[in-house]
Amino acid sequence: MATQDVIARSATTTERPSIREIGEVAKLIDTSKCIGCKACQVACSEWNDLRDEVGTSNGTYDNPIDLTAESWTVMKFAEYENPGSGDLEWLIRKDGCMHCADPGCLKACPAPGAIVKYANGIVDFNQDHCIGCGYCITGCPFDIPRISEKDKKAYKCTLCSDRVSVGLEPACVKTCPTGAIVFGSKDDMKEHAAGRIADLKERGFDQAGLYDPDGVGGTHVMYVLHHADQPSLYNDLPNEPTISPLVSLWKGVTKPLALLGMGAAVLAGFFHYTRVGPVRVEEEDEKAELSEPVVHQVDPSVHVVDPKEPRP
Repeated sequence: MATQDVIARSATTTERPSIREIGEVAKLIDTSKCIGCKACQVACSEWNDLRDEVGTSNGTYDNPIDLTAESWTVMKFAEYENPGSGDLEWLIRKDGCMHCADPGCLKACPAPGAIVKYANGIVDFNQDHCIGCGYCITGCPFDIPRISEKDKKAYKCTLCSDRVSVGLEPACVKTCPTGAIVFGSKDDMKEHAAGRIADLKERGFDQAGLYDPDGVGGTHVMYVLHHADQPSLYNDLPNEPTISPLVSLWKGVTKPLALLGMGAAVLAGFFHYTRVGPVRVEEEDEKAELSEPVVHQVDPSVHVVDPKEPRP
């Protein structure tokens, strides 16, 4: 399966495949075409055999209210009163993993092989290697991964890597009734987005544009937005997402220094052993300790009971 060539693993290094180059894929979500029907949400649950708990009404159309370990994609609804036209606009966004080109979750993960990035750009989780530490959540600028209460493992959208590996589109793309979600090579998706953006600008959305943030190296899930100058209008989509500096500090400075300190301690112990040798007890000292009588001091203030003495 060509699309399963791994080019990066968490907490380890992997050489890029030298035999072949795999083209990058991408999913494009056109918010101007989305009607919020949640067919994609249902398709995701069905294909991945996910059964989230039945929730309660929260006074919004969002249900569930947020991503969970059993809900990998959620529709987000927002109302926006356009100050220019005075119109009330529905801004609907399909929320899920963005499959960053520079994934913060993979950088933050300390478990070897728990998170992998394929040559086609898909970022996937391997629960067999996951230790449930939650560092992937800290590393993700989009707040996507979730820890399951059942097995304490991290879960998120896989971009249907199993379907893509055999030439199929993701389940959400297959089921979308309006064509708001399309899938293909990243170059083709950018070209498709350019046509949609031009159409939106002709219709009066002067700030229409493509959401493919540079702060994470670009993403393999992109949005066509009416108001690309204000991504946060779409239910807090980050304006300029970047990987947390804590992740860079941990992987770039703290972790290497800690490993260096551990290595120095091991080397110091080794050189001490080779130059000084192990600590041994001298034979004379051992004999002297054995020959010394053991004297027990008795406190006269303590009453000693004589078993032969009759009790009063």
